[in-house]
Amino acid sequence: MKKNNILVTGGAGFIGSHLCERLAQDNKNKVYSIDNYLMGSATNHVPKVEYIEGCVSNINKLVSFKPDIIYHLGEYSRVEQSFKDISIVWESNMIGTFNVLEFVRKSCSKIVYAGSSTKFGDGGLGRFASPYAWTKASNTDLVINYGKWFNIPYAITYFYNVYGPREIRDGEYATVVAKFTKLMQEQKTLTVVSPGTQERNFTHVYDIIDGLILIGKNAIGDEFGIGNREVYSILDLAKLFGGKIEIIPEREGNRMTADLITQKTENLGWKSKYDLKSYISKLKEKNWNVDEI
Repeated sequence: MKKNNILVTGGAGFIGSHLCERLAQDNKNKVYSIDNYLMGSATNHVPKVEYIEGCVSNINKLVSFKPDIIYHLGEYSRVEQSFKDISIVWESNMIGTFNVLEFVRKSCSKIVYAGSSTKFGDGGLGRFASPYAWTKASNTDLVINYGKWFNIPYAITYFYNVYGPREIRDGEYATVVAKFTKLMQEQKTLTVVSPGTQERNFTHVYDIIDGLILIGKNAIGDEFGIGNREVYSILDLAKLFGGKIEIIPEREGNRMTADLITQKTENLGWKSKYDLKSYISKLKEKNWNVDEI
C-alpha cells in the first residue's frame, strides 16, 4: 500500500512535534520533519518520523520526494522578541515561506499554512503591531494568491495561544503559561505585562492537533481558526496559578483582543475538549511538573 508522504516544517517544535506524533500513529502515513532547531529540540523527536535538519528556505535542497501534504509550521513565532530578531523573522517567515510555496507549486502538494491569530487582533490592527504579526499576516495573503495564481490546494489555519506538554519553558521564547509554570516551580512572583486586561483564548495543544488533522484531510481555503471559546485576561491567568503577582511595564506589539474565528473548523466536526482551569489544576497536583500530566 502506498503511504501518504507528509512533511511538517517545524516538526521538532512544540506544536510540530505533537502533529508529527499523531500523524505517525497512522500506518498509512510516512512522516518527515524539517527543523532548524532555533525553537525546536531533538528532545521532541518522536518514533517513526524522519528528521531533516535545516532551514525551510533551503527546502528544495533538503527534500527530494513529493509530499502529499505539507504542514507549514516552521516559522519564527514570537511577538515581543521579533522586534530585535527582525532579520531572523525576515529570513524565516518571508524568504522561507516564499521558498516553501515555490516548492509546493512545483510538487503540486497541498499546503496547510499555520497563520497567526494576531492578524485579527484589536479589530484587525494587530496585523501591523509587530514584525512577527505583519510577516504572518502577509504570508496568508501570499498563500491565498499562490492558490489563485497557480491552482495550489491550500488551507490556512490560525492558532490561539497554545499551551501544553513540550512548551518552551525557559528564556525569552517561553510562552506565558510555560513562564508562569516555571515561576511557580521556583516559587517566584508572576510578572504580568501591563495593563493585564489583554484577553486571550488559551487552547490546549491536543485540540490544536485535532483541528490540524481535520483541516489537512478536509479543508480548502482560509479562516480555519482553532481556538477555545473561553476568554481569560493575562491577570485572570495569573490568578488561576495562584502565586504573587507583579505588574510590569507594557511591551511593544502586545495586542489587547483577538476575534475568535472557529466556525469553519467547527463545521468540519472539531470542538475543543480541554480547558485551561483543569490543566492548571493538574499542574498544581503534580507540583508544577509538566512532564507528569
